Amino acid sequence: MPVTTEQVLAWLQRSAAILHEHRDYLTQLDSPIGDADHGVNMDRGFTAVMDKLPGVADKDAGTILKTVGTTLVSTVGGASGPLYGTAFLRAGMALAGKFELQDSDVMAALQAALEGIIARGKAKPGEKTMVDALHPAIQTFKAALETGEPLKAALAKATESAEQGMKATIPMLATKGRASYLGERSIGHQDPGATSSWLFLRAMGG
Repeated sequence: MPVTTEQVLAWLQRSAAILHEHRDYLTQLDSPIGDADHGVNMDRGFTAVMDKLPGVADKDAGTILKTVGTTLVSTVGGASGPLYGTAFLRAGMALAGKFELQDSDVMAALQAALEGIIARGKAKPGEKTMVDALHPAIQTFKAALETGEPLKAALAKATESAEQGMKATIPMLATKGRASYLGERSIGHQDPGATSSWLFLRAMGG
């Protein structure tokens, strides 16, 4: 069954709720290696997104996601706003004009989002960033779809891969972003961006 725009809106609402719930946790993760504001920033951004969604509830999935992207760019501070904003803008471009999404559309949107983050952040796997959660998750998702897994099962597997990728950031040396300034002291801390990326995928799976 295709994914409807109503389901896309429901995912965004779940994302807002899960980010609010984990606001303090994300900020605690950000405290030793960042500006101690990731949770607050993401919560603020998605509170603003919730205010904007009623105005685009009858639009195509692409318009909805691009609205999320522009809202995050304008309301989320630090690196997260431009990175997540770009991710949603790219995903929205991939879904332009679509009111129903096939599995291949979901895959295309996730891939476009990751490519946007990589292009904007100049990051690659292994640098202690959100890419370390998203890259393995999307590879897992693609492989699951190719073997005939239904969308929900493929998303569950992708979320597991994101969680593993998130935890794998703990022993990494940060070479990107604010955490990279700490050098060796960045080792031993879980990346907050990888954690919020995992939360988005959790929300996608319902």
